Amino acid sequence: MADNQNIDANKNSTDSIKKYLDFEKPIQEVADKILALQSASSENPDINSQIVKLEEELSAITKKIYNKLSIWQIVQVARHPERPHTLDYIKRIFSDFDELHGDRQFGDDQSIVGGICYLDQTPVMVIGHEKGRDTEEKLRRNFGMPQPEGYRKAKRLMKLAEQFSLPIINFIDTAGAYPGIEGEERGQNEAIASNLALLSEIKTPVIAIVTGEGGSGGALAISVGDHLSMLEYSTYSVASPEACASIIWRSSEKAPEAAEAMKVSSKELLKLNIIDEIIKEPLGGAHRDYDLMSSEIKKSILKSLKQFQSMPMKELLKRRYSRIISIGS
Repeated sequence: MADNQNIDANKNSTDSIKKYLDFEKPIQEVADKILALQSASSENPDINSQIVKLEEELSAITKKIYNKLSIWQIVQVARHPERPHTLDYIKRIFSDFDELHGDRQFGDDQSIVGGICYLDQTPVMVIGHEKGRDTEEKLRRNFGMPQPEGYRKAKRLMKLAEQFSLPIINFIDTAGAYPGIEGEERGQNEAIASNLALLSEIKTPVIAIVTGEGGSGGALAISVGDHLSMLEYSTYSVASPEACASIIWRSSEKAPEAAEAMKVSSKELLKLNIIDEIIKEPLGGAHRDYDLMSSEIKKSILKSLKQFQSMPMKELLKRRYSRIISIGS
């Protein structure tokens, strides 16, 4: 039992080191003090009162820092290695998930996951990017950067959803489509364009949520629809800040300036009417509380579905068309 407690204490200590970003140093310092006191004694009343005070201080510091995040800091939060991924949300929001594989042309790109499941009692089709956790899984999932067959798999599943009148729920979290020569050889541009064409006219409600990075055409290929929401600290852009900086200033070190200029944050994009809703994250980001974040996303999906499922299909498609052509006007 003692050995297990030591292992848990060591794990917590390691986690506290790796889960904080550079600008979160003040948060980490207080969190580490709390962990040290918790491991010292959980029964001493004096220590418990100190822990309570430190927890209040932790909350106040976190709130202060996160209320003043720069856009570049938001980019860092969106890329946080412990941020929930599509499979984390599927596990908590939906039930009876039956994953479907392959594009029926080349292979099964595991950077895109999708399948049929239930949202409460409503059958839906869920599709999303999956980055993976450990090194082996990240390599298998290509760090969430789909190849053409990934988008063709998504297209196949979306057409299947249309055939059976299943609402489509898309989760976006990718740095972009895979930029390698293999993708170009197998028609990356055509695969993305084909998805955009399908999503613009598909006869079933489409709800998209940007949960982390919404990068370039890799994100756009599954983010067109009737309602596009973003998590509070996610990003959505035509290119990564590093790529933009390399093009404009010939230096990726200008990425923070590029992020500001590109207005990649949810607040900026809501002002521009590019997105429809911002889903508030738990204090300190979605990675602090998977269950609470999933609950907030579920509320948003249910609200949108209630609106769109009661809408005649002709009216839904007309609304979608108007929404798409109004972007940037």
